[in-house]
Amino acid sequence: MSVPYVVTEAAAGCPVYPASLPRYQDSRARGVLLGREASRIMETEKEKTGGHLGKGRKRRQVPNQLVRATEARRARWAQEDMQPEAKKACLSTVLFAGNCEITHGQLCELLKYAVLGKSIVPRPSWCQIFHLNHLNNVVVFILQGMSQLHFYKFYMEFEFLRKTFRHKFCLPPPSSSFLADIIGLQKKKAGDLPKTSEGSLPSTSSKANINLHDDPIIQKYGSDKVGLTRCLLTMEEMKMFRFPLQGFPDYENFIPTKCNGFVTDNSPLFGLDCEICLTSKGREVTRISLVAEGGCCIMDELVKPDDKIVDYLTSFSGITKTILNSVTTKLKDVQRQLRTLLPPDAVLVGHLLDLDLRALKMIHPYVIDTSLLYVREKGRRFKLKFLAKAILGKDIHRPNRLGHDATEDARTALELAQYFLKYGPKKIAELNLESLGSHQKLQTAGQKPRNRTEVQHPNTSILECLNSMGQKLLFVAQETDATTKLSSYGNCETIKCLSNKEVFDQARVEVPLFPFSIVQFSFESYSPVLTEEMSKRMKTKWKEMSTVYAGPVSKTCSFRALKRLLKSFGPIQSMSFVLETYQLYLCVQYEVLEAAQLAIESLNGIMVDGIYIKVQRPVTELTLDCDILVNELGRDSENRDTIYLSGVSESFKENMFQQCDHFPGLEAVILPKYLESGKQKKYCFLKFKTSGSAQRALSILTGKDWKLKGRGALTPRHLHEWLRSFSPESRRPPGLRIIPCPSEQQALQTLKSDHPKIAAWHWGQKIGKLYHNMDPGTLCLVLLPGSKSSIYGSLPGLGLMGIKDEEGCTTTGMAL
Repeated sequence: MSVPYVVTEAAAGCPVYPASLPRYQDSRARGVLLGREASRIMETEKEKTGGHLGKGRKRRQVPNQLVRATEARRARWAQEDMQPEAKKACLSTVLFAGNCEITHGQLCELLKYAVLGKSIVPRPSWCQIFHLNHLNNVVVFILQGMSQLHFYKFYMEFEFLRKTFRHKFCLPPPSSSFLADIIGLQKKKAGDLPKTSEGSLPSTSSKANINLHDDPIIQKYGSDKVGLTRCLLTMEEMKMFRFPLQGFPDYENFIPTKCNGFVTDNSPLFGLDCEICLTSKGREVTRISLVAEGGCCIMDELVKPDDKIVDYLTSFSGITKTILNSVTTKLKDVQRQLRTLLPPDAVLVGHLLDLDLRALKMIHPYVIDTSLLYVREKGRRFKLKFLAKAILGKDIHRPNRLGHDATEDARTALELAQYFLKYGPKKIAELNLESLGSHQKLQTAGQKPRNRTEVQHPNTSILECLNSMGQKLLFVAQETDATTKLSSYGNCETIKCLSNKEVFDQARVEVPLFPFSIVQFSFESYSPVLTEEMSKRMKTKWKEMSTVYAGPVSKTCSFRALKRLLKSFGPIQSMSFVLETYQLYLCVQYEVLEAAQLAIESLNGIMVDGIYIKVQRPVTELTLDCDILVNELGRDSENRDTIYLSGVSESFKENMFQQCDHFPGLEAVILPKYLESGKQKKYCFLKFKTSGSAQRALSILTGKDWKLKGRGALTPRHLHEWLRSFSPESRRPPGLRIIPCPSEQQALQTLKSDHPKIAAWHWGQKIGKLYHNMDPGTLCLVLLPGSKSSIYGSLPGLGLMGIKDEEGCTTTGMAL
């Protein structure tokens, strides 16, 4: 079960607590899931037969049911192992903290990370890309001259963008060099780029290019050679990685070895590996191998499990029913033999050794686990097969052989430990295992490996990153100062066009040929006066959409009770009586659009003190299409999997965590707070992986047990921040009419092709055509940079982001 993010909006920012995602490092860990499934099915059968499994036909059906369940999982896992290309690159769902504004520097961070990968540059501080090696290309569309105001002013026209891109974020007002900022060229000159001969690539094995100080192995062990005792897992590490320990719960029946002597750097090493099968009681040993220093195998035993075998896991273990038919050795025999063979100061070496010791039901205090000895960042681990090839030059787990060889694995783990002791951490760090691992993954996936070099300077540009890999950047745009500047760089293919139509035609042909492309469309900006007028109308429109009229109400009704009813849908900014009517009405302005919509859907037509009331929005030219707009907001890709809830208490977060099993797919709990007091507001947003999970959770949370009110979300989180930034003096009473200035009226009447309303629809569709021609796994960004005005201030920009075909991808980490 993953732990959802908790996002709290407050004056000091918005802390995000990352989810704890389960990881199944190899086939052995997968057996845990199969064991649970086996236990569940056995328990179900017991319930059906009155607490025991009866004789005859019913009992014979149980193994078949187990086999069907386990075979389905085994087939899926086998497919994942044999076809790594089936994974998809995808973005994390919860991207943003603070006010959802992403700086140009942070955008550059992401683009460099997408080009070079996690082994070369730091992970972006504001988002995460899973399965990065399956990211094929990067394409950036820039709609020069447009801002966040344009997007929401012409929201209906930007249909493709709002429905396709799930991740939206604010951009600050643009600088005079927006393009240079996002690709990191602020202080770069053409002569700064490293030179390479035509067709050659920099070497990844150059020691000068490897920052040894940042290598996790160096950080843990230092640069000097270490002794054997320094490589042993500490007691804290053994607790953390669930090694069996004497005196701890769950290990009461485990058998300790006789190894209680004093360990020194000269103590003997023994490689250990077990093969596992699945029984009705879980995971049990079917083979054990013990290898002494020098490579001599001193123990290689097949083991007959005590319980009924449900799955031999042959594709991993190499064990079949035929092989075990004549075996009489039991687990207790193996335990006795190990206690006899191991000297008092023996050190066991293995890969994921905790799994082997738990399967053996034995406790040993002195261990070296090669999956932890060869340290990786962020708790990830290398696979044994990869380490054998990268360190020892050995090929193990060959595809032409059925299953793994326990003796080979035990010997390999032992040799890896001996190599580490002989050559020291510095030698390992110089191999740059992270880059080698990425290179090997690309080869396995059938992709062309990328030669990568270490980029040490934090101000490295995208062009330098691409140049280090022998690749070029494509820039297609109308001729500007930016195109002239970029054309001076040797590894930038600049195509200068005369119109947006020519930009589109060139991009359709050229973009698929480049790993990184920037396509810029240019639009004539509104005049400053018209921009200010449009901004006022947008602010007024959102205010009117969040305002409702409720009535008529009786003059003798309990206004306290009525106010409590209206507040149950969300926080109220203002409430006033309408006295211009014969009967009494209330004008209620809600803080969020969701609250107003929920009030309309819930209260319209109900009886209050014997009078049926109507709840409706003010009708002005700005709200005539409000029903259509609200419907489209609900279909926005960012809102489909998010729900709004009102009536939440201070303990809501804790209650959600306690009952997290009832809400599968929950990814984020967004808890707004009052800026002045820091207290939690009485509404929240819950973000889920899928719209189906969101709707199921909504039906539960709005039921009688939770006593909450809610609906699907309508306002993306970054838009809340944008609306909150509106100045109070720009607000006006609902219904006040604003007349567009003559130039705007004339443009709207003639509907010129270059009018932003028409351009938004037209070029949104054009980007859609380019998007559909991209390869799956392409990271695509659409940037509306914003606009500057010396008279009326600057308008912030908007970014939309997604990876093509990322829907349905998994974010579970796998070891190399």
